[in-house]
Amino acid sequence: MRMKHIISLCVAFAILFFAGKANAQDNEDDSNPIYQSSVEWLRSSAPLENASADSEKEMKKYEERVLVPNEPGGRKFTMIPIPGGKFTMGSPATEKGHKDVESPQFEVEVRPFWMGETEVTWREFELYALKQLRELRKDAPPSLAKYSKRLELVDAFAAPTDPYNLPAISFGRADDPDRYPASGMTQFGAQAYCMWLTAATGRYYRLPTEAEWEYACRAGTKTAFSFGDDENAIDEYAWTAKNCEPGTGYHPVKQKKPNAFGLYDMHGNVAEWTCQQYRKKDYQEFAEGEIKDAFLSFSQKARFGMRGGVQFGGVVRGGSCDHAPEDCRSASRQFSDKEWHKQDAAFPTGIWWTTDAPYVGFRVVRPLEPPQTEDEAGLYDLNPEVWRKYRELNQRE
Repeated sequence: MRMKHIISLCVAFAILFFAGKANAQDNEDDSNPIYQSSVEWLRSSAPLENASADSEKEMKKYEERVLVPNEPGGRKFTMIPIPGGKFTMGSPATEKGHKDVESPQFEVEVRPFWMGETEVTWREFELYALKQLRELRKDAPPSLAKYSKRLELVDAFAAPTDPYNLPAISFGRADDPDRYPASGMTQFGAQAYCMWLTAATGRYYRLPTEAEWEYACRAGTKTAFSFGDDENAIDEYAWTAKNCEPGTGYHPVKQKKPNAFGLYDMHGNVAEWTCQQYRKKDYQEFAEGEIKDAFLSFSQKARFGMRGGVQFGGVVRGGSCDHAPEDCRSASRQFSDKEWHKQDAAFPTGIWWTTDAPYVGFRVVRPLEPPQTEDEAGLYDLNPEVWRKYRELNQRE
């Protein structure tokens, strides 16, 4: 009888223990902003000059900043207003370098948005991805007390694992963070940064759709590049395999000429993530009728969803320092694959870093009309199921 009593107590204790662990897991899920809709964070944005607008005409160039303890003015980057409009997406079969995945062409209408003047630099990205803000927050001065709730929200974000090999995924450029674009992150990692940035500022940031990216790159042109059809002129506007020594990597941002919208390095340097995934014949599907709302029609989650935890097939645009000029055209598309994780292929670690694609980075956009509901935000926010699965398989986090 005594033995049965002991066994019963052990079973009861085990049930209580694991139930408590499950409840702790649920509570952690509830408190981790990665599970929350970004709409919740837009109700009290940090004041910022020129960052507010009620119409396209009121949109201005502005300098965003992330408050950092002991750094006057914080970390800053510039956002450029992009007017809305229609354009023809894709490329004609006659264009040099044309690929079938860029056709058929079709008309798209894009709403106004702001876009990063440059690719996100390591200086901006390291606050989140390398957990620097968490460390800096420990010595936060009293002047930041009024932002404590927002900064606590930012600190609560799920942070990436340490990079497999930081020099390898950055061409060794992360040691000079102010000038070089951040690189080597996955599409999920770039999306997580956008959500983190939204929480930090109270302004809605995300990755661009393919339509937004191509529209911004073209800047009103219909030619192969934003500067025309002459590939020989690309050295004035981009870092590509044509003017970069093999394996030497990308260059500092803003060293080449901008396009007509004032955006730098849209061609070359690092390829840039969009919020979408490639699907065979997707252009054919979209070309069946005029797309009046490029935001919703090209939603990653609504159309393509998550593929086996790691989002292979994510679309990057613009080409890079490792791509030939013809692969840096306005309409050119590249897609992530397992080779990008060759040295660190195992899920779950692969959700954060592309160990064999150091030439991939991103830039952020901010729509004039932010999402109003959780469903709208869910079209572009990262899929929390990826993180949930990651935590199940990686208890270190």
